Amino acid sequence: MKVGYTSGVFDLFHIGHLNLLRKAKSKCDKLIVGVTTDELVSYKLKKAVIPFKERIEIVKNIKYVDEVIAQENMDKMKMWKKLKFDVMFVGSDWKGTEKWKAFEEQFAEVGVKIIYFPYTKGTSSTLINETLVKLRDVK
Repeated sequence: MKVGYTSGVFDLFHIGHLNLLRKAKSKCDKLIVGVTTDELVSYKLKKAVIPFKERIEIVKNIKYVDEVIAQENMDKMKMWKKLKFDVMFVGSDWKGTEKWKAFEEQFAEVGVKIIYFPYTKGTSSTLINETLVKLRDVK
């Protein structure tokens, strides 16, 4: 059985999130998804619009997702030690960054493949938030 893992905030759930989960599930038998806790979201100096308990409930109910866990820190290797996944999925916007180059090296040592999926152009939680701010400012 091939176990896959991905993680994210999944705030303001949109088609990009769904695309990632659908593509990830097509590449593994069991897909585990880490949903970032509200406390950890603050590492980006941001605050989630949708509370963690609601975000995790939304992700639990996506048909492509087999298991959902709280992502309480950014240590991907610690998560691998806990879950022993075979493949990790991430958006292509991270490919080539120093952080993910280091992850690639770490995970290669334990036989985990990292698959980058194309970022869904035209939508993101950041873009949705910016659009909402602009709409609210229109009088």
